[in-house]
Amino acid sequence: MQSHLPASQKILFISDVHLGAFSAQENQQLETDLIKLIDYAEEQSFQIVLLGDLFDYWIEYPGFTPSLGEKLLRRFQKFNQNNETTLYITGNHDNWTLGHFAELGFDVEPNSRILHINSHKILLLHGDATGNDISNLTRPFLHRIIRDGFFLKIYRAVLPPRAGLKVMQKFSQFTRFTGGDTDDITPLNNWTKKVLNQSDIDYIICGHDHSPRCLNYDFGTYFNTGAFCHHKTMVVYNNGRFKLVNWNSGNQELTLFQNQASAHE
Repeated sequence: MQSHLPASQKILFISDVHLGAFSAQENQQLETDLIKLIDYAEEQSFQIVLLGDLFDYWIEYPGFTPSLGEKLLRRFQKFNQNNETTLYITGNHDNWTLGHFAELGFDVEPNSRILHINSHKILLLHGDATGNDISNLTRPFLHRIIRDGFFLKIYRAVLPPRAGLKVMQKFSQFTRFTGGDTDDITPLNNWTKKVLNQSDIDYIICGHDHSPRCLNYDFGTYFNTGAFCHHKTMVVYNNGRFKLVNWNSGNQELTLFQNQASAHE
């Protein structure tokens, strides 16, 4: 699916909040920081794009939605009512959706989205897979299983909602502990370089491996937003330019991220 935006549009690209992965106090602070950012986006007329793993873990059952992040989701609902709809590309930790996000006004995308701004073509995704055949970024086998419709049907039939959510939260903790989702930046670096070199895509923006960086090539640019939960980093589009920035919740401002890796080839 493709979307077209005017060159004057201002956008914040955010990924890997992982709300629910930390202590109660840390989760509350994380939720507060993001709500303040939504307030800022509304005041400054920014559109918001979520690139996956807003939650850790999110599972909907028929007639049941997790209570996690209720305050945050209500703030997003208000934002979606008063501003441009928030695009939500689900990640490998928040793909079990049954319509609740759509009811709150999100434009929900399970795989990837092409965004056109002026003459630029931007590929947006979480970073675990594209969901199509664009240069074969294949979702890991285990992730394909937990997205499979038959598996979801059996899982929901065997485990009641709260138990099912608890099991997947434990699974999420295990994958983080083993480094199954993050740490190695090489796969995405290699894949994005290949796609930018062999296609008409000008920019790729994603998250997933939690390492904020910007890699510039003669044939295109790759941004990784990093993990909002760790770095408070994101990608911003404003005045015709993309930048990697930090969110300072206390000062209510975005500042240029200073430690980003870069490549020039």
